[in-house]
Amino acid sequence: MSESPTPTQSSHRRKRSLSRRGMIAAGGAVAAGAALTPMVFAAGDSDGTDGSAPAAGDSGTTPQKFPATRTEAATGTGEATTAFAASYVGVRWSGAKEGAAIRLADGNWQTLTSGCATVDSGGTALVAAGDATEYQVKAAADIDGVRSLAIDTTGGPDRTFHVPSEPTRVRGVRYLSRPAWGADESKRYKDGKVNSPETYYPLQIITVHHTDTPNADPDPAATVRAIYEFHAITNDWGDIGYHFLIDEAGNVYEGRYSGDDGIPAFNPDGDLVTGFHSVGYNSGALGIALIGTLDQQGPTDAAKASLVRLIKVISRFKGLDPEARVTYVNPVNGTRKDTNTVGGHRDYFATECPGQVMYDLLAEVRAAAAGR
Repeated sequence: MSESPTPTQSSHRRKRSLSRRGMIAAGGAVAAGAALTPMVFAAGDSDGTDGSAPAAGDSGTTPQKFPATRTEAATGTGEATTAFAASYVGVRWSGAKEGAAIRLADGNWQTLTSGCATVDSGGTALVAAGDATEYQVKAAADIDGVRSLAIDTTGGPDRTFHVPSEPTRVRGVRYLSRPAWGADESKRYKDGKVNSPETYYPLQIITVHHTDTPNADPDPAATVRAIYEFHAITNDWGDIGYHFLIDEAGNVYEGRYSGDDGIPAFNPDGDLVTGFHSVGYNSGALGIALIGTLDQQGPTDAAKASLVRLIKVISRFKGLDPEARVTYVNPVNGTRKDTNTVGGHRDYFATECPGQVMYDLLAEVRAAAAGR
């Protein structure tokens, strides 16, 4: 995992060692497996690797400003201060999966457990920082390689994005395209190249997640940008891990970049771009994340309705039965698993995701998506 920012990020990321003191551009309605024909092009905010926005006046788009994401990275444990108020702190570590902790302005140590962004070794956590300007990280002896990233997605200088002028939809489901939530496409690049080049495989299963971030989120688009930063930079995945995200108001956000053809999640041949949402079970698996923490409460009615609609549209589009049991076969390494067409993250990895309450609702979601 590289510790160095890409050239396009060096202007707003600063690395230091800590002291050891304590909705989607619409695709045509087609039969399963058929090629897609984009009807609306969801223009990106960059036509190169330098993060610059296209020139004003691009057909079909409207200039809109979003605050640039500011970050400061650190290595090791101890104390850190930031030059801005951080909305989130992302932490990643190697070794044991448990034993890391963070302390913010309230003075209480918060034990870190891997939320939805799971990794093979060690753990990751995205922690709401409440506009903190300092924090402390500690770790047990069997943990090393600690790295943290303070993230501000609300107070940075404005950047102009070219957002589709008309609502973007896929078969009636309205969603926010990547430029519509302020995705800085330069973050997909490292050392001048795409960090995680897109690969595509036929869709087999749909996996439901929660983001393990605060409920009653006042600015979910800013949270999506923070998750993007955390996944793409801290975890070095090169992009946000999910294909779609849904906030408490029921708004759907386009996630993982899938190409410049205006088709979210899929390529023109109808194959799914590989995301980074379920270790070992990503290829051919579509990830949908509900924004919030759903271990003790369920999703809002609006979020649940959008989840059902999205699963129904995708299932019909690809000829899947949301209530079926299937054998997933990883097209990359041949790993096989008997599972539900629509499952939860915990079906594939030792995690609480998508939260116990949400997990218990999946049978109801499957039935509703199947039209029962």
